[in-house]
Amino acid sequence: MNIGIKDVLYKIRLFFIPWLVILCACLAIKLCFSREAIYFAVNSHNYPWADAVAPYFTDLGNGNTIIVLSAILLLFNYRAAFLMASSYAITSIIAQIVKFIFDAPRPFFYFQSQLNHIHLVKGVYMLRLHSFPSGHTQTIFSAMVVVVYLIKNKKWAPVLLLLAILVGYSRMYLSEHFFEDVVAGSAIGVFFTVAWLRYIDSKTFLQNPKWNRGLLRR
Repeated sequence: MNIGIKDVLYKIRLFFIPWLVILCACLAIKLCFSREAIYFAVNSHNYPWADAVAPYFTDLGNGNTIIVLSAILLLFNYRAAFLMASSYAITSIIAQIVKFIFDAPRPFFYFQSQLNHIHLVKGVYMLRLHSFPSGHTQTIFSAMVVVVYLIKNKKWAPVLLLLAILVGYSRMYLSEHFFEDVVAGSAIGVFFTVAWLRYIDSKTFLQNPKWNRGLLRR
């Protein structure tokens, strides 16, 4: 079965179109404001409840989330599990390559002389390097694209987009990433996952009935 980019985008349109609008808005913000201005605008709005919640949201962008999701999908559908795991692998490799090319400092290191004026969440280990792009954001956006692609009820797409955005925002809130890191992470997660799904889901072997079974559905 031949699947084109348009086919993939149509399936995820309720996720992709709103995200594309938000992406354009983010690019406009980046053109109008400096890195420092955006960072301190986010950092200045902090609350005890957000300090407690943000680490949990940020953990959703961890690779362990993909392992758990893939393991659950494996119980019901090998194809779905493969698409989830392989999309994560492809986008993560790309994100890591970009990270080491830019080797950008993270906020904690970038603003080292201004730490007294920065709100840091207690208990969060502060990284120093490889800030651009955000790997957690790339991970969650890639995962949500795959989920939207696979689920029958596409009305969940805006909710899944909101979840991905909250994970990305948590990376800025926790001072682990800059605004542009998160925006780039989302772009890598979306664009490369779409390209990968278009390529791999066209392969004949994935259309074999055996791939649409799972460990619990033989």
